[in-house]
Amino acid sequence: MTRRAMYSMVAVVVAAMAWMQVGAAAQTAATSLGTVRLSRAVMADGKALPAGSYTLRVSADPVTSVVGQSGENNKWIEFVQAGQVKGRELASVIAAADVKTVIKGTAPAANSNKVELLKGGEYLRVWANRGGSHYLIHLVVSK
Repeated sequence: MTRRAMYSMVAVVVAAMAWMQVGAAAQTAATSLGTVRLSRAVMADGKALPAGSYTLRVSADPVTSVVGQSGENNKWIEFVQAGQVKGRELASVIAAADVKTVIKGTAPAANSNKVELLKGGEYLRVWANRGGSHYLIHLVVSK
């Protein structure tokens, strides 16, 4: 192998590693919705999610549209604990201007979260307010 070919190969590897690190750092910083404490065990995407503290993160996974709805207003939210995704659930994404017409109750302050047990005790709502968007996640409480 020539010296020139070796330098080219090393340059490609270094560039690829730098690109991967920058992309991962940008995704992590841009997609975090903060930390929440779930007071009860719930079901997320059909799987058990134990009570505990989780970092919420918007997933890059696409949302499949269903008849009559656009996937644009929904995002997969990951529940991360100790660097590992423990579960995920769909969130409805609502613009700040529209939230009062859609949801009753007091919204969390800007850049904060709220977890509340809904009437009847069957659902736990996780509400994140970030960057002018409200993310509403409804989780079935485990029996």
